[in-house]
Amino acid sequence: MSPYRTLVCFSLVAFVREMPINLVWALLVLVVDFSGCFTEGVNNTSVSTRPDVVNIASILTFDSIIGKVAKIALDAAIEDVNSDPTILNGTELKITLHDSNYSGFLSMMEALQVMEKETVAVIGPQSSVLAHVISHVANELQVPLLSFTATDPTLSSLQYPFFVRTTHSDLYQMAAIADIVTYYEWRQVTAIYIDDDHGRNGIISLADQLAVRGCKISHKAPIRPWATKTDISDVLVQVALMESRVLVVHTYAGSGLDILDVAKNLGMLESGYVWIATNWLSTVIDISSPLPAKTIGVMQGFLTLKSYTKDSKLTRKFASEWRNLTDFGLSTSCLYAYDTIWLLARALDAFFDQGGNISFSRDLKLKGSKGESLNLDSLSIFNGGKLLLQDILKVKMKGLTGVIEFTSDKDLVFPAFEVLNVIGTGVRRIGYWSNYSGLSTIRPDTVYMKPPSQSSNSELLHSVIWPGQTIQKPRGWVFPENGMQLKIGVPNRVSYQEFVGQVKHTDVFKGYCIDVFTSAVNSLPYAVPYKFQSFGDGLQNPSNTELVSSINAGVYDAAVGDIAITTNRTRLADFSQPFIESGLVVVAPVRRSSSSTWAFLRPFSPLMWCVSGLFFIAVGAVVWTLEHRINDEFRGPPRKQIVTVLWFSFSTLFSSHRENTLSTLGRIVVILWLFVVLIINSSYTASLTSILTVQKLSSPIKGIDSLMASKDPIGYQENSFVRNYLIGELGIHEARLIPLSLPEDYEKALKDGPDKGGVAAVVDERAYLELFLSTRCEFSIVGQEFTKNGWGFAFPKDSPLAADISTAILKLSENGDLQRIHDKWLMRSACSSQGTTFEVDQLELTSFQGLFMICGLACVFALIIYLALTIRQFTKHHETVRESSGRSVRSGTLQTFFSFVDEKEETVKARSKRKYTEGRSSREKEDDASIDNYKSSRRDLSLNTSV
Repeated sequence: MSPYRTLVCFSLVAFVREMPINLVWALLVLVVDFSGCFTEGVNNTSVSTRPDVVNIASILTFDSIIGKVAKIALDAAIEDVNSDPTILNGTELKITLHDSNYSGFLSMMEALQVMEKETVAVIGPQSSVLAHVISHVANELQVPLLSFTATDPTLSSLQYPFFVRTTHSDLYQMAAIADIVTYYEWRQVTAIYIDDDHGRNGIISLADQLAVRGCKISHKAPIRPWATKTDISDVLVQVALMESRVLVVHTYAGSGLDILDVAKNLGMLESGYVWIATNWLSTVIDISSPLPAKTIGVMQGFLTLKSYTKDSKLTRKFASEWRNLTDFGLSTSCLYAYDTIWLLARALDAFFDQGGNISFSRDLKLKGSKGESLNLDSLSIFNGGKLLLQDILKVKMKGLTGVIEFTSDKDLVFPAFEVLNVIGTGVRRIGYWSNYSGLSTIRPDTVYMKPPSQSSNSELLHSVIWPGQTIQKPRGWVFPENGMQLKIGVPNRVSYQEFVGQVKHTDVFKGYCIDVFTSAVNSLPYAVPYKFQSFGDGLQNPSNTELVSSINAGVYDAAVGDIAITTNRTRLADFSQPFIESGLVVVAPVRRSSSSTWAFLRPFSPLMWCVSGLFFIAVGAVVWTLEHRINDEFRGPPRKQIVTVLWFSFSTLFSSHRENTLSTLGRIVVILWLFVVLIINSSYTASLTSILTVQKLSSPIKGIDSLMASKDPIGYQENSFVRNYLIGELGIHEARLIPLSLPEDYEKALKDGPDKGGVAAVVDERAYLELFLSTRCEFSIVGQEFTKNGWGFAFPKDSPLAADISTAILKLSENGDLQRIHDKWLMRSACSSQGTTFEVDQLELTSFQGLFMICGLACVFALIIYLALTIRQFTKHHETVRESSGRSVRSGTLQTFFSFVDEKEETVKARSKRKYTEGRSSREKEDDASIDNYKSSRRDLSLNTSV
C-alpha cells in the first residue's frame, strides 16, 4: 500500500473517534474506497481458515486405459470424502479434470491454466515424461504435485521437491525383475523399452540392480515414442539376432500390445524365449478383463508384476461398488488413485488444524516478464504450499492399497509385488516380491509381520509355464543368429604341437586341444559357427596371457589351446571346465643308483650313525653303573669292565648279550633300549633291502625347495607364465632363469648342466614334461608338483557359452571320449625307467629322535634314582661305622665315596654288620664292668654302715 493511502487511513481512523455515532455510518462509503487500508486486494486474495471449497485439479490422458478408469476412481474418492463428516469438517473438495492428450506441451498449458484458478494441489500427470515438465511449474508456484502412475525413479530426486509419488517407484519393480533373473540363473537380458524418460530411467535402474547381482543387460532395444509397427518390427528383428533370449519389456499399455503383436509375427513367442513385462501388462489384463482371445493369446507364458495390495474389508467393499460404476476391471492404478484423494484430504485437514490459510501471492519473477500473451502475470504462488507438502508426507493411514506412509526419501513404505504367469485366459500367481523378503511364495504382509525363514531356492517361486507351453526352464540364450562366426584365437605353437598346432601352409589346426573343443561343440544342442584364427608368428611359442587379453579387448570371441587357468587370467576372461589337469613340476637329469663297497652305510645319514653309536656306548655305561655293585658279571679289573661295557652295548643290536641284569633300574633301561634297537634294526634292514634289490634313480636336485636353495640356472618354457610365477611367487632371481623353446633345447640344456652353460633343472607344466619324458629316460620329474591348475578354453566375461562348453566337457569325460582323445595324441611308449622309483632319502636322525629322547630320559632318571639310593646307603654306612667304633669318622670326601661305590654291595653290608656287632659287644662289656663296680661300691657302703 502506498504511503499516501496509509496516511489517509490513519487520518480517517482518528477523525471517526471524535465524531458522533450517527455520522460514522455516513462515512462508511468513503471508507470502503480505502479498503486497501485493511486488505491488499490487488496482490493478495485471502479466504477464511476453513473455506467452503478447496480446489484441486487432475491432469490425465483421458483416452488411455489408465486415464479412463482413473477418472472414475478420482470422482468416487471425491464423493466419498465430501460425504464423510469426519474429514475436512464440512469443507468441500472440488476437483477439475484436464486432458493432456498425450502431449507434453498441452500438459504444461493445462498446468498453467490450473495454477491460475487458485488450486492447492494437482493430481497427476499419468506419465513420467509429463511429470518432469509439470514438476518445474509445481516447484515454482509451490503447489504439491501428486502422481499415482509416474514411476520414474529420478522424480524422487532433490530437483523436484514438490513432486510426491503415491505409488511405488520403478526402482523396486526393477529390483524384483533382477531377483527373478538371478533366481532362474540367467546372466544376461535384453531390454525393450520406449525411448523416453520413463523407459530410459527405468532401464537404467534395471541395469544397476542386475549389476549388483552379477548380471547385466547385454543389449538395449529402444523404441521411439509413437513408433509404428514397422518401426517396432525393425527393432525386434535385431533383438532376435542377439544371443540373449530373456527379454524385459518396459513400456506403456498401448505400445506394449503392439510389441507383442509384432513379436508374434516374427515367431518370438515360441519355446526358448523368456518374456518379462513390467506392471503395464498386469494393468492391461486387470482393466480390459476379459481380454479378446487374440490379445491373450500373444501373452501366453509371460511373467509380469503387479503391485501387491492387501485384501481387506475396505478393498472388497470398494470392488463391489466399482462393478456398479463401470464395466472396466479394477486395477491397482484405480486403488492408488482413490487413496491419493484421501491422502490429500487428510493432509488438508491437518493443514487447516495447524492454522493454514488458502492464500496466494504473485510471483515476482513473473512480474513484467515477456510472456504477456501467456498471461504469466496471473500465476500466483501458493503461500501454504510448503506446509501442505509437509502434511502430505506426514500422513499415516490405511487405504485400499494398504498402509500409506512415506519414508524419508518420499517413497511409500513396504513396496511389494505379485509375480504373475499368464496362462490360458488369465493369470496365475507364482509368488511375491518385497524389498523386505525378496522372492517368496508367502504373502508379503505375512512376511513383514514375521521375519522370513531361510527357505531353499526351490520354494521361492512356484512352477512356471513358459512360452511354447513348456514347463522346462529356458536356457535363456542361444547362439546369435546374425550369420557371424565366432573368431577363436588359437596359439600357433612351435613346440609340443601334439597339444595344438597349425598345419603348415593351411588354416587347419590340429592337436589334443582342438579335438576336445570340436567334440564339445558338436555335443551342444545348437549350432555354433566358428572359425579358428592363428595367434602368433610361428617362430616362437606365443604368450597365452596375451591371447586371453585379446579376448578381453574384443579381438577374439574365444581362445582354444593349451591355456592354463591362472588367477591373473581369470580376471580377464571366463574359463570352461578344465579338460586336462596340470601343474608345475621340476625335471632334472637322473642317474641309476648302483651298488658299491659301502652300500651298507647308505640307509642311515652320517649323523644318524654317529648318534646311534654314542647311544650304544652311553646305554652300556649306564647299565654298567647300575649293575656294578650288585652284579659280578660287571665287576673285575678295569680292562675287563671296559670290554664288558662295549660287548654288552653292541651285542644288544642282535640280542646276543650274555650278561644278566639284576637291578630293577637296569632292567628298565635295557628293555627300553632293546625297543629302540628293534626299531633301528627294522628300519635299517628295510632300507638296505630296498637299496640292494630295487632299481633307483638319483639326482642332486630333490625338488623345488632344493632348486630354490641352490644358485644354479633354471630353464622354463619361453613366453609361459612360469617365469612370472618363479619370480613373483617363489622369489627366484630372474638372472637364474633361461628361456627354452623346443624339447630339444630342454634336452641339450639339461645334459650340459650348469658347468657347460646349461641348466640344473627345467620347471614347466606337467602335461608338457610328461610328453617330453616319454622318450627321454635320462631325465625325470623330481619332487612333488608344487602348483595345481588345469587347462581350459577362454571366453569373454559372462559368456553363457562357457557354461555350456563346461557341461559338454563333463559329458566327454563321463562317456570316455576325453580319454580316447588323450590316448590318440598323448600316448607314447614309455621308457623302461619310468616304472622305477626315485632314490629314497637316507634315514635321518629326525625320524628317530623321539625314540632316542625317551631312552635318554630313562637313562638319566635311572642314574638319578641310583645316585640318590647310593648316597643314602653311603650315609647310613658311615653312621653305622661311627656308632660301632665309638669314635668320630670323617665322611663325605669324594675319594671315600668313590671307594664305597666301587665296593660290592654285599661286602659293604657285611662289613657294616660286623662293625656294628663288634661295637655292640664292646659296649656290653663296658656296661657289665660298670654294673660290677656299682655293686661293689654298694657292698662296701653297707659294711661301713653296719660297723
